[in-house]
Amino acid sequence: MEKTAALAVFESLSSGIRLDVYRLLVRKGPTGLVAGEIAAALDLPPTNTSFHLKTLTHAGLVSVEQEGRFQRYRANLPLMRELIGYLTAECCDGVPERCEETRGAACGDGLKC
Repeated sequence: MEKTAALAVFESLSSGIRLDVYRLLVRKGPTGLVAGEIAAALDLPPTNTSFHLKTLTHAGLVSVEQEGRFQRYRANLPLMRELIGYLTAECCDGVPERCEETRGAACGDGLKC
């Protein structure tokens, strides 16, 4: 992943609403949700939801598929894994074993790993 692509992802998630939408779609997994279901689940007006979904789609974080008169949205999990890989590529100065120790310590602090 290039820095510019990573920045586009972060910029699209910088809105609390878009972050909520993305996390909701992650929870729903491969089945995803149609726009109306997203709006209802997050108590958002449909026009507001559409605006945020368009931003997430342009960043590549969300895919959209036409289903009759509805559009189904799904989280692009491979892109998020790629972003995490980009962020951690140089973890612990090239000694990945130290990264696992750090992860283990964090998990021991009650964090979900």
